[in-house]
Amino acid sequence: MNLQDDDFTLLGLPQQFALDRPALEQQWRALQAQVHPDRFASQGKAAQRVAMQWAVRVNEAFQRLRDPLTRAQYLCELRGASLNAESNTAMPASFLMQQMAWREALDEATSQSELEALDDTVSAAERQLMQELGRLLDEQDDAQAAAQQVRALMFVNRFRIDLGRRLETFET
Repeated sequence: MNLQDDDFTLLGLPQQFALDRPALEQQWRALQAQVHPDRFASQGKAAQRVAMQWAVRVNEAFQRLRDPLTRAQYLCELRGASLNAESNTAMPASFLMQQMAWREALDEATSQSELEALDDTVSAAERQLMQELGRLLDEQDDAQAAAQQVRALMFVNRFRIDLGRRLETFET
């Protein structure tokens, strides 16, 4: 193992968006068992510090790969397409119109059932965006287009958080 390996290599997984979640978790557990600092207690403080670095690195890789959005962002960056999400917020007009319509529907919703219907609509759109993202990364190897898709999903994710907060007001 090498601390400089990419997350996929470190965890012994193929460098792709579609990931077998149980395999990811199995690899993570196996590596954690190998590098846990307690295993190196008899070898002194220096060995434990190195083991701690490894444990942290393995955990970081696992956290990044287990979330589809961060995994996609990471894949884009590995393939030379930085998201620049802070400075690159340009989106297609149709996507922005959809976002505005969702925001308006959220603002105008007066019942839990209206919010749940909006949540169903947004969830379906999110699934469709995720499928397209997988196709762009795994089938077409188009990191630039995938980066655009990740930025769109970041918008959707933020909206779903706002929608979830609003739903909570009805559930309490």
